[in-house]
Order: sequence, then structure tokens, then C-alpha cells
Amino acid sequence: MKISDTKKLAAITAAFFITVTAFSGCSESANSSQTTSSVSQAAKSDIDASIAAEDIDVGYDEESSVGITFADGSAAIDGEGATSEGETVTISQAGTYILSGTATNGRIIVSADKTAEIKLIFNGVDITCADNAPLLVGKAKKVYIVLEDGTENVLTDNASYSLGEDDSNTDGAIFSKADLTINGSGTLTVNANYKHGIVSKDDLVITDGNINVTSASTAMEGKDSVKISGGTFNISAGTNGIKSTNTEASDKGFISVTGGSFTVVANNDAFEAETVLSMEGGSFDITTGGGSANASMKSDGTPNSDWQNNIGNGGGGPNGMGRPDDNGNGTGGEPPAMPTADDTGLTIETTANTTTDSTDTTDNTSTSAKALKAGNEVNISVGEFKIDSADDSVYSNGNIVITGGNISVASGDNGMHADGNLTISDGTVDITKSYEGIEGSIVTIDGGTISVVASDDGINCAGGSDTGSTDRMGADQFSSQDGVELNINGGTVTVDADGDGLDSNGNFTMAGGTVCVCGPTNGGNGALDYNGTANVTGGTLIACGAVGMEEGFSDTSTQYSVLHDLGSTVSANEKLTITDSDDKEILSFTPIKTWQSVVFTSADLKEGETYTITAGSQSESVTIDGIVTSNSTGMSFGRGHGGGRGF
Repeated sequence: MKISDTKKLAAITAAFFITVTAFSGCSESANSSQTTSSVSQAAKSDIDASIAAEDIDVGYDEESSVGITFADGSAAIDGEGATSEGETVTISQAGTYILSGTATNGRIIVSADKTAEIKLIFNGVDITCADNAPLLVGKAKKVYIVLEDGTENVLTDNASYSLGEDDSNTDGAIFSKADLTINGSGTLTVNANYKHGIVSKDDLVITDGNINVTSASTAMEGKDSVKISGGTFNISAGTNGIKSTNTEASDKGFISVTGGSFTVVANNDAFEAETVLSMEGGSFDITTGGGSANASMKSDGTPNSDWQNNIGNGGGGPNGMGRPDDNGNGTGGEPPAMPTADDTGLTIETTANTTTDSTDTTDNTSTSAKALKAGNEVNISVGEFKIDSADDSVYSNGNIVITGGNISVASGDNGMHADGNLTISDGTVDITKSYEGIEGSIVTIDGGTISVVASDDGINCAGGSDTGSTDRMGADQFSSQDGVELNINGGTVTVDADGDGLDSNGNFTMAGGTVCVCGPTNGGNGALDYNGTANVTGGTLIACGAVGMEEGFSDTSTQYSVLHDLGSTVSANEKLTITDSDDKEILSFTPIKTWQSVVFTSADLKEGETYTITAGSQSESVTIDGIVTSNSTGMSFGRGHGGGRGF
């Protein structure tokens, strides 16, 4: 077909929109985190996620194109710029090439001038290669694969390659040493039995297409970057789903997604960016490592060393993370059954990653099964995410920034973990299962709707990295850590935690928002736990938990708060109400677990006023006699003291 002016205009318009979208989130609003982490990293503002009009353009001039047809053990070529030997076609000149037909042991090799731009029109082509990559781009400036509308295109390799000196590093069914773009509305199926599915050693750009990749190792990789603005993706990966690996510059090694529909099943990480992972659109259904039932973390915070082997026996089983009962015993039920290894066709693989699970920058061998992972920053502004991960669901060696999107997470370890800052200013975050829900050195919540279920701490702020061992982030810290903060300035936060509800190894400040905490049932943890100060200047909080390590806000606060221990334990699902002397309800909450101690604060509380706390059959009165009012005699002394103890 011949491209029309309308298609050209549409491509240019779309590219302009993607460029504007890619840069619209570069500066954070004044309501974002006011504290800067000591981690110096690349951020979203450092990357160029724009997509050119040429990457969207699917048009071509059929009359000037070269036709290549595979059939009967050979390839017929109609035009100049390509040669064939049996079922192997070598393209040596710039131009457009229309490929169709079936090759049972064929190849397409691009070996042109380094300035050549080549467009490959996949018009119903099916190529199997017994000993090498079905498509190898050895030399060119840029190659475009256009998936013709309504066509099915298949590339399949074998489990072993026969490589020479010229192609010794070839390790993908589609392997390009040049920039590679895929577009068009047709279908591309890649069966990568050797290692990887689609590989570009420069930039990989995908703007459309129905793309199915089954790979022994990584499904899709762009060394310098991966940019995706559209398409439908079905990925089944033996190791990683989509990754970018360049470690040489802060503006490379990133993944940018502005649209598309993704179903990713990966034994290791689903999306892994060496620098920045930017999500500005799309829908995502992600499963890693067999899912959260195959938990990588035990309920006591130690690694489940058998999780790699449990993908075929129902996930975590007795060794995996389960929710303890109200007495802290057992795992609280069997995990759901998981498919067998034969059902999934996948094998957990231990890989050597330059992006490690710690601040150590040296290469190490580790097994990682995270859903969204970046070395410097994970940035989510738009998108629908459904994540079921054996390991952390969202992870960054640097920072995590969430300004929008709907994120649903079931994690076998942490729901979200950042070595540096973790900031949420808008969107919905629903963590239905985790070891620790949200974790970072500095966690700032400025807005959004957040729900956390955790078998340990709901929100944890601590220095260090998440190592999944006795050295894990914030383990056994008793003294206040510099540069560690929990800041809640807005939003709605609901926490159901078997460990500490809100835990900061430094300071906790609350200036706004609404927070409800259903905390621990054992006396070794508290609904609130901090090692510095806990100052409240605004917002509403009600936090219930056990008696023993309960803590209230500090007396350096400016808003009134109460820490009160009732005379006996309250049963689960009994409504708690706090009313004033006129019987007006100030606060209410229905904890889903047993509790005895409650912390609450509200702008409606007034000094000298008497309030009634009612829960089940118990009703007790408390009169506000200072900025902090408490009757607690717990080990943390129950009130502001400038340096809390906690576990």
C-alpha cells in the first residue's frame, strides 16, 4: 500500500502527544516530599522517553518495495538490495522489504551500511531457524518491523545455536545491534527456545502490534532503553519479562511505558530497568516467581530458601510467608494451589544481575522475582496494575514516586520497597498481601487512597537495604536513625499489620490525611512505633493494637491526641466509637482483629473536653489534660518521650 497524507499526519500528531506526555511529569508538585534522600540517582527527568513519528508510521510505498517470499526451501526476491542462499536472506541496502511465506530452516540477516534505515514489512511470514537467530540485524542505523494488519507472523529458534566469530554474542530470536522499532496492528509470535525473545543492543521501541513472546530467558530487552506506547503483549519468560541493562550513563538503561496491555508471567523480574522505570499508561497483569503464594520471605522475616523449588508444589507451603493467628502461631491457613512446573513450562533461574537487591554495586548472583524493579527510580503516574509476585512487587535501589494509577498488589515479600525515598501523592494502592507493606528510608504520603495488609510492619521507615535476612532494612533498630522519616500530609491510609502498624526508625510527622490502623495482637509490637519523635499537627488518625509496646504521639505536637488502654481486650469486628460530651461522634472504626490499646487524634479534640471511648461492652471516659493524654503503662511508657523504643 502507499502511505496517505492522513496517516502521516496521524503519526506526527501521535508522536507529538507521546513526547508531551513523556515530559509532563518531570517536575514534582509543591506537595511532594520536602526531604531529599542522600541517594544520588537518575530520575524520570533525566531520560528522553519521547517517540518519533517514524516509530508510529506504518505506511510504505508498495511499488518501490522489495518482495521476499519464502517457500519450498528457498526465498524468491523481487527487487534489488537483498540476496538469498536457500532459505537464508541477506539484506544489504536501505529500503523497504515485504516478507511473506514459510521457511522451515531460514534466516533474515541485515548487513547494510551503518547509515541505512530498513523497513521490514511482516506480511504473514513464518520462519524457523535450527541453529541461529531467525532475524539478525548485524549492521544498520535503524530497523523497523511493521506488522501488516490482519497477518500472523511467527519467528522460532532452536534450543542451541551454532555461532561463529561474527555473531558470537547473538542470544535472541530477534537480535539487533541497531535501534529496533516494532509497529503495525498485525500479530508477531516469538518462540525463543535458546535464550531471549526480542533483543536490541541499542533502543527498542514498540508502538503497536499483538506481540506474543515465549522465551527460555528474557522476553524483551533494549540495552539502552525500552519505549512502549501501545500494543497487546502476552509474555511468558523463563527469567525476566522486559528489561533494559545499560549501566554506562544515567540517561540510558531505562524503560518507559505510556500505553499498551500487558500480561506477563516471569520466573524472575517482570520489568527491570537499570536506571529508571517510568509507567505513564497501560494495563498490567503480572505474575512473578509463581506468585505470592510461593513467598520468598518467611513470616519471621528470614528468606524462604526453598521458594525457587516450590513453584510446583503449591507455593510457599509450610516454609513460606503466611499470616500468623491472633496468638502469633502458625501460618493461618494453607496457600492456594499453584500450577506445576509442567503446567507453566517455566523454570526458576538464578541469574547474575548488575542491578542487585542491595546498595552493593558489584555484580552478584541472586534470585529476584520482583514485578516492577529499577536501579534508580520507579515512577508511576498512570496505569492499571494487578500484581502477584513471589518477591517485592515494586522495588527500587533508589526512589519510588507514585503520582497516580490503580495498583493492586499481592506480594510474597514487600509490597513496595525503596532504599531511598518512597513518595505517594495520588492514585490507589491496594496491597492485599505482603511481609512488609510499604518500606523506604523516607516515606511521604501526600495523597491517594492506600490500603495495606502485612504479616509484619504495615509501613516501615528504616535506613539500609532490603536484604531479606537479619541484615534486612531496619532490623532490630532501637536508636533513632538520621535521615529516616515517615511523613503523612494527606490521603486516606488503612493498615492491617501483624507487626507494627506505622514504624519509623527515625521520626514520624503527621500534618494531614486520614489514617486507620488495625495493629498487632501481640504485645511485642505497636500500632505506632518510632525511635525519634512523633509529631502531629493535623489530620485524623485512629490506631488500635495490643497492650505492651504501645506508643502515642510526642508532647512536642500541636494537635491534641490520646493514647488509651481499655480494661480488657476487645473482640474483632466490634465497632469503636469516640464521642464528645454532647454524644456527637468524633471518630469511629471497626478493627478486624482483637485489640486493647487505641491511639487517636483529630482537629476536633479540645483541651478540657471529656470524650467517651466505646467498644463492644466497654465504655470509658477520658478528659484531655494536655497535648498528649494517656493512661498507658506499657513498656514504651505510652506517650511522647522524644525517643521511643520499638522492635
